Amino acid sequence: MKKTITLALLGTALLASFRPALPPTEALKTEALQDLQAHYAEYQQVAQRIWGFAEMGYKETKSSALLQETLRKNGFTVQAGVADIPTAFVATYGSGQPVIGILAEYDALPGLAQEAVADKSPIAGQNAGHGCGHNLFGTASVAAGIEIKKLLKEGKLHGTVKVYGCPAEEGGSGKVYLVRAGLFNGVDAVLHWHPGSENATMVGKYIANSSAKFRFHGVAAHAAAAPERGRSALDGVEAMDNMVNMMREHVPQETRIHYVITNGGKAPNVVPDFAEVYYYVRHPNRAEVEAVFARVVKAAEGAALGTGTTMDYEIIGGTHDLLINETLAHTLQRNLEQVGGVSYTAEEAAFGKKIQESLGAPAPPVAQAAEVSPYLLRDLGGSSDVGDVSYVVPTVGLMAATWIPGTPAHSWQAVACSGKEIGSKGMMVAAKTMALTAIDLFSDAELVAKAKAELKQKVGSYVYKPLLGDRKPALNYRD
Repeated sequence: MKKTITLALLGTALLASFRPALPPTEALKTEALQDLQAHYAEYQQVAQRIWGFAEMGYKETKSSALLQETLRKNGFTVQAGVADIPTAFVATYGSGQPVIGILAEYDALPGLAQEAVADKSPIAGQNAGHGCGHNLFGTASVAAGIEIKKLLKEGKLHGTVKVYGCPAEEGGSGKVYLVRAGLFNGVDAVLHWHPGSENATMVGKYIANSSAKFRFHGVAAHAAAAPERGRSALDGVEAMDNMVNMMREHVPQETRIHYVITNGGKAPNVVPDFAEVYYYVRHPNRAEVEAVFARVVKAAEGAALGTGTTMDYEIIGGTHDLLINETLAHTLQRNLEQVGGVSYTAEEAAFGKKIQESLGAPAPPVAQAAEVSPYLLRDLGGSSDVGDVSYVVPTVGLMAATWIPGTPAHSWQAVACSGKEIGSKGMMVAAKTMALTAIDLFSDAELVAKAKAELKQKVGSYVYKPLLGDRKPALNYRD
């Protein structure tokens, strides 16, 4: 009997020795997946600390410092304060080609402070919250970069990896300044991702955007005793808003124009001598954005003329639409399908159902977070400064289910999910998918060349020009 068992074991060992080994790239991918998962707890802790910091655009001092420290500890050389932005950085490891970039974001949104619970529960004394999950965004990108660095250090890959610390995506156009400063020159491809409520390759359009603050200046007076001596800056703002609202009938239907009055005066019985309104103009075509924005400026000038006030305006941000690179997108889709989606515990599923009940609208099954959406052209709806990056280097991204299916971005529900393990699990889907896609890019020169050729064909004769002009970074745009 002992002899029979020994022979059987020997036969099993012989069979194993004749099994074909994994192709080199697939072996590296398996190693990367295992190593990233082994460090899950560390990356989860980083993400939760940034969730707690909840720092708004260009004010992400602690968040940026933590990500930089994490990269330095893992062997990266970090250049901080790039492009005249104190919280921007570029972390580099390796040498030579290819050069693969990974984008990291970490800014929070005003007015969205929320506990990590399934009921609306603002955090007392705090303003901002991670309603777009950028605490997860920056951490996953750093994790993917560190994983590629390990493979480079071990000589299993060759080239350079760069992690870009990108502040103020939420309206501050941080990446535009990085592009304008030439920080993507010589980069062969760029990877990014975004938190969401599904797992999908981002083959869709971010729309172009221009934003500005219009400031009206009038003459203060007692609103009852001497109204004739006053010239209301608020009248200027309201006249402008009325004219722009009438414009909506006469712009292309894909146009989006939105505004908030950020300063309308201080007291009803004082004619306001200063008022300010903050505008966004969006359209899928950057040229149309420029044309509509010029008309908005004319409305502001007319409003000032008609109300006896003066007006000046400051460009705050401007972003291009997103160029889809299908060469890279198909590669990323295959890797996303290999990684798979997010699995919830029974407790997390119950939390998810409670979140969905608060949405006030039908939502997909909670279990949909475990699925990967098919490769599908979609309307991404909003704007992002990653669009500018996509005009100068082949760029590809994904969404990962960091929020319960059906959860909208910029909501307290998204903040709550981003602060729980639900969010961290989705973050790792993104980190793994970007790492696997980076391995493909480092291993396949033909893939990189094809992606570059596609970008060149799509850009055509257009010469990139920032929509925000030559202004300096709007470091105080959240003030």
